[in-house]
Amino acid sequence: MIKTFIALGSLNAFLAVALGAFGAHALKSRLSPDMLDVYHTGVNYHIIHALALLLIAVLADKLGASSLVAASGWALFAGIVLFSGSLYALSLSGVKTLGAITPLGGVAFLAGWLCLAIAALRG
Repeated sequence: MIKTFIALGSLNAFLAVALGAFGAHALKSRLSPDMLDVYHTGVNYHIIHALALLLIAVLADKLGASSLVAASGWALFAGIVLFSGSLYALSLSGVKTLGAITPLGGVAFLAGWLCLAIAALRG
């Protein structure tokens, strides 16, 4: 589990930096300011939760590789895919209905953080 979350965190941090640079350079003149803000919100949450996946790997060693720690990591990863992914897709496509996916990612983020808190309190 530890290696999995190190790999997921590292790969997602790489993607967040690459997508952030793409947004800052290639999309600045192509997207409206509102859609660029949406895109950057996706990047911000992406990088924060990529780093959180690395934290999960460290904490799994400290707290023990419990099912709650694993659930926390997988929920945060799902949040990245659903929350940030839907914001990227929305801003690039302009399809407003993709915004309906974003709250599911937010719930996944909340569930991940809550699982981690419970794991800490039990550990």
